[in-house]
Amino acid sequence: MNETTHKVLRKDVSSNKMYSKLELIRVVKNKEGNIFIDQSKKANGRGVYLRPTLESVEKLKKTKALDRCLRTKVPDEIYQLLVEEINNNWD
Repeated sequence: MNETTHKVLRKDVSSNKMYSKLELIRVVKNKEGNIFIDQSKKANGRGVYLRPTLESVEKLKKTKALDRCLRTKVPDEIYQLLVEEINNNWD
């Protein structure tokens, strides 16, 4: 009997397309209202997934999709952290 592995999919908020969870960056807002990039992808709180491309970050900032998904105003520092994360840790 062949076992098939289940691929966990999540929706990219900038393009509304489904991707493997491993291909996406997760941004979280916890109960205290802190917004941060979740390296472990397991932190508690409201999470949002996005593709690790600069175009995705620009689109999120322009359309304020991250603000809507996290239900709060996202400071510009978070967008800067996302750009640094993409440049340093993703291709």
